[in-house]
Amino acid sequence: MLRSLKDLENFTVNASDGDIGKVGDFYFDDDWWAVRYMVVETGGFWHERNQVLVSPIAFGPADWATRLFHLNLTREKVQHSPDVSLDKPVSRQFEQDYFRFYGWPTYWGGDGLWGNWAYPGQLAMAPSSALREDLNQGDPHLRSLREVVGYHLQGMDGEIGHVKDFVVDDRTWAVRYLVVDTSNWWVGKKVLLAPQWVERISWADNEVYVSLPREDIKNSPEWVPEQPINRAYEVRLYDYYGRPVYWSDDDKDDQEGALGDSLSGKPGARK
Repeated sequence: MLRSLKDLENFTVNASDGDIGKVGDFYFDDDWWAVRYMVVETGGFWHERNQVLVSPIAFGPADWATRLFHLNLTREKVQHSPDVSLDKPVSRQFEQDYFRFYGWPTYWGGDGLWGNWAYPGQLAMAPSSALREDLNQGDPHLRSLREVVGYHLQGMDGEIGHVKDFVVDDRTWAVRYLVVDTSNWWVGKKVLLAPQWVERISWADNEVYVSLPREDIKNSPEWVPEQPINRAYEVRLYDYYGRPVYWSDDDKDDQEGALGDSLSGKPGARK
């Protein structure tokens, strides 16, 4: 299913034996365009730790009616996971310690979105022979959702809006779309752009660049947050831009995917 990351903010995070805090933020990989961690604001559950990171490997379902986000971990396990200061970039050394603590194989170093696996949950069930040390795979490319929301979107002929949200696949946690609010260029329209269409991101200037003219984006299929994103809408969006789709004809499970009710490939560019 397709999910809005902003809609998940402030959900109560529920471990297998009780609550641990609220969803505060997400860290995504700007190289693969995938969510790698949820930031949980513990808010006094543990006085010595205000924030902890949780990987999608441990994600359970989100209950939209009760605004609960379930984890397949105990409170004690999360409490004693490696500590990190989010005032600094998340290092590969921290990630190595984190994955070693949980006994999971690392997600980097393979050919797919989650290493040699298609879905993050598969790493939790991987055999011990899959565990390895991959410190030589370079620095992680992790960015905060809160940081990127508000970045200006630059088309081929000027600014056309700002990033409002991300839409993700809640099975793979791949970022499928950037939600762009164009209301600062013309009245009140939100549109979706796939990360594969991003030419580059300037982190220094807080800008996202796409090689599309503003007029094309202005006339693209509008996204209405209250309505589901189904496959018919996605087909219309990709046909409009004349771009190849991210799914294959064999992806039967995705045919009726929807946002709100509810494989890999290395997209995007960065700078």
